[in-house]
Order: sequence, then C-alpha cells, then structure tokens
Amino acid sequence: MASDHLDTCLFCRIAAGEESAHVVYDEPDVVGFLDVRPVFKGHTLVIPRRHVDTLLELPVELGPTFLGALQRVAAAMSDALGAQGTFVAVNNVVSQSVPHLHGHVVPRTKGDGLRGFFWPRTRYADDAEAADVAERLRAALNPR
Repeated sequence: MASDHLDTCLFCRIAAGEESAHVVYDEPDVVGFLDVRPVFKGHTLVIPRRHVDTLLELPVELGPTFLGALQRVAAAMSDALGAQGTFVAVNNVVSQSVPHLHGHVVPRTKGDGLRGFFWPRTRYADDAEAADVAERLRAALNPR
C-alpha cells in the first residue's frame, strides 16, 4: 500500500490524502489529480494508489484498472473542458520527475500549439535499419 512510501514519495502522500492536490478521480486503487505544472489547464496525472515506480512494475491485475482510469479521465476532458482530444503518456524513469507510476492526460484542441511529441523526431537510415530494429523487438517480445 502507499503507506510504505509516505516518507519518500509525494504521490503516495497525495494518494493517502496527506498532501493536498486537486483530485479529479478517486477510486479504491487509482487516483487522478491536476498536475501542478500543466501543459494545458486540466492536465491530469493518474496514479495507482499502491506505490509502483514504473509501468514495467505495475502488477498485471492493476493494468485494466489503471488503463480504465486513463480512459475515463480522457473522456471527461471533452465534456468538462471542451477538449477535442487528449494526449496520454507515461514516462518510465527518463523524464519521470516523481518515481511513482503516473499517466499524463492532457486536453488538446486543434491549434493549441503542441506539436507531436515533446522531443525532436528522427528517421531510420533505410528500410533495412527499420527491419533490424523491428526484428530485435520481436525477438525480445517472443523469446524462443
């Protein structure tokens, strides 16, 4: 439970109600609250109440609950804020300012100024390089 990390984890303290936050989603296993440094107003962070550092460590049984919460928060953005869509993302370690799994749900509208991802894009040198990367990923996903 979150209480094991209350001394060290800001998000565990928010989940336990010991740190203030603008909570927008509150369920037994998941909580969502406004990001204090939003990309756009309404930017919400969705976290499991149980301390989990990254998506890779999320217990399988919490996967549907966590994804369902992300879906419900994303759906609410259009009704509540007039968003035309959302950007939903999860960082794992790199760019993860708080080491507690959190999904970002950012409201979007056409012309809002956000261009694709937040980092520069690249290209494969050629189709052979893309095929090699794809094969390495397939091998890792389907070990023999």
